[in-house]
Amino acid sequence: MSEFKVASRYAKSLAGLAQEKGVLNEVHQDMVLFAKVCEENRSLRLLLRNPIINRDIKLNTIRKIFGSHVNPLTISFFEISVRKHREDMLEPIAIEFHKLYNRMNNIEQGQLVTAMPLNDELLHQFQQEVRRIAGKEVELKVTVNPELIGGFVLTIGDKQIDDSVRSRLNDLRKAFSYNPYIKEL
Repeated sequence: MSEFKVASRYAKSLAGLAQEKGVLNEVHQDMVLFAKVCEENRSLRLLLRNPIINRDIKLNTIRKIFGSHVNPLTISFFEISVRKHREDMLEPIAIEFHKLYNRMNNIEQGQLVTAMPLNDELLHQFQQEVRRIAGKEVELKVTVNPELIGGFVLTIGDKQIDDSVRSRLNDLRKAFSYNPYIKEL
């Protein structure tokens, strides 16, 4: 079975159980935290994916890192996953859980690339404007790319707004390369 199918099934099961127990938001925050820690900590990812390391060591590591910071349901889920030999799937499950949670709550994923870092006030204004335009809640992932020179590139779903200086310079370059007085072959 593919990694996506396994992660999706486990995420759906966890979401259903969390919703039934009334702790869906808490478990969502736990899974976001888990995915973030895995993304930032290569050693943890390698530990979870290593088949040679004993499962007890993996489980104790997870308990030490997350035990006091997450909901008991989340810890139970981690324990069951390790017992079922699915500890290598915990990161993909966390990512799929986040996507499922967003679908359940009608939250759209978005990507914002800016030329320079945004302060909190400007980011808040930007998020409100995006929410107004999209007509629903949008979760923005903000990255900085100095090559844009200025402006931003906003991607929500399959729509993209490119209001960067780099894009405008490229448009000008194309406009100036066209000469209406020379016959093209």
